Amino acid sequence: MKPMAQLAMVMNLDKCIGCHTCSVTCKQTWTNRAGVEYVWFNNVETRPGQGYPRTYEDQRKWRGGWTLDRKGRLRLRGGGRFKKLFTIFDNPLLPELSDYYEPWTYDYETLTTAPVQQHTPVARPKSLITGEDTKVTWSANWDDDLAGAPELAAQDPIVRKLGDKVKFEFEHTFMFYLPRICEHCLNPACAAACPSGAIYKRSEDGIVLVDQDKCRGWRMCVSGCPYKKVFFNHRTGKAEKCTFCFPRLEVGLPTVCAETCVGRLRYIGVMLYDADTVAEVAATPDERDLYAAQRDAFLDPFDPEVIAACERAGMPRDWVLAAQQSPVYALIRKYRVALPLHPEYRTVPMVWYIPPLSPVVDALRDTGHDAEDHGNLFAAIEALRIPVEYLAELFTAGDVAPVNDVLRRLAAMRSYMRDINLGRATRPEIPARVGMTEEEIYDMYRLLAIAKYEQRYVIPSAHEEQAHGLEELATECSLDYDGGPGMNGPFGESSGAPTPVAVENFRMLRDRQTADEPVPVRGSGRVNLLNWDGRGNPDGLMPRKTGGRHRK
Repeated sequence: MKPMAQLAMVMNLDKCIGCHTCSVTCKQTWTNRAGVEYVWFNNVETRPGQGYPRTYEDQRKWRGGWTLDRKGRLRLRGGGRFKKLFTIFDNPLLPELSDYYEPWTYDYETLTTAPVQQHTPVARPKSLITGEDTKVTWSANWDDDLAGAPELAAQDPIVRKLGDKVKFEFEHTFMFYLPRICEHCLNPACAAACPSGAIYKRSEDGIVLVDQDKCRGWRMCVSGCPYKKVFFNHRTGKAEKCTFCFPRLEVGLPTVCAETCVGRLRYIGVMLYDADTVAEVAATPDERDLYAAQRDAFLDPFDPEVIAACERAGMPRDWVLAAQQSPVYALIRKYRVALPLHPEYRTVPMVWYIPPLSPVVDALRDTGHDAEDHGNLFAAIEALRIPVEYLAELFTAGDVAPVNDVLRRLAAMRSYMRDINLGRATRPEIPARVGMTEEEIYDMYRLLAIAKYEQRYVIPSAHEEQAHGLEELATECSLDYDGGPGMNGPFGESSGAPTPVAVENFRMLRDRQTADEPVPVRGSGRVNLLNWDGRGNPDGLMPRKTGGRHRK
């Protein structure tokens, strides 16, 4: 056994209102720079819809992720090392800008400077790529609220696969929101596809990052990622992706998207897994068994043998305790209501989802039935407004049984809690019908409905003995400002520029992340000469003068 820890996320889709706050705050934090105007590390898609980039789920076209060869061995769907070597200068499996969208702004200056005239001046859309006039034809969520359906939604790869099971007549239409970030997979195809070895998975927390110094802009990672969550910065000539806000996680804070989520639908916690079993899980012969194989492969943090193995591996004790209190572990393993996104890609994803149940209640209420009665709810799941087959194609490789089980547990929770809220005697037969106890149903309700901040985010801080190594990783992967460490080199529009070096240590990083006001990056009495770029006099380099004399 080789136990390792992974920070993972679960999103409750029943709570997502499609406000895009998570997307905007992520954009302002990570991709508000030149060269990544079209990039959204976090985006919210409307389903059914084509997604971002368009039809990214059609792996017959994009050939991302893994597949099994005739001998049952894992191989990249886009080809192995030799194929990549022969096509390294010609990679046709890349989304074009039109598949994402051409970002734009408006000529606001015309509105503010135009003279008085008969007609109202018009602020024409201007491309953020070329600066020229452009025509707005697509965006990161053009499918929002079924706009243009069935013309647009019919192009959804899942809709095309299901055929007549998804209908677009007014009385049959449905929609729900699907927030997406990088899956930070246990078996990342982007890392395996990178010829430069620039993409790696951190051993201490499982976050997948891009070493900006090693990246050579081959863009094989963009092709290899089946979720298309690796992007190319045309200005720096480097690949960029979601960092899971690792500077915040290292000091015990949740990601920006989770922190600012209006619906409080995100949960972050630690999952323990056996690194020796990842390849076996990813190579599960029947893709419909991948969900169960991954779920059951997670280690039990309460098992004495697992705890002992973690201690032998040098895992900090507080990380094991965090795994025991993890809301992600509870939702995935204990209550079994969270499902992975497209497990058939065989990347073993670590961002899971609780499917939506609301349309069941709405449909029953509209027909005059008791919308919270467990008998009615269980029967209605068989005829959802959102077809179970559609949800199964998203989360369980087409197997409807696990999705039905999840929806039945959520329905049982609603029925059971209604009796409590109305002051009636509880009915233990409701949780019994879904294989749960009354205590488990109530605990699941508290976690999904009224969990406090510290219950939704159980994030152990990085240890100070790891601070130096984490600081070096931060300088390699900094994407928080234009021209950051590692983002200049012999490629891209900004090639040849000098590389600045961060003058910041772990304590200063923690202070900056937890401050209410912006904190300038400066020394705190001492300066790390290894990180000093030699220009100027950083605070702490020389003794301060007090009253004309040097302060001791």
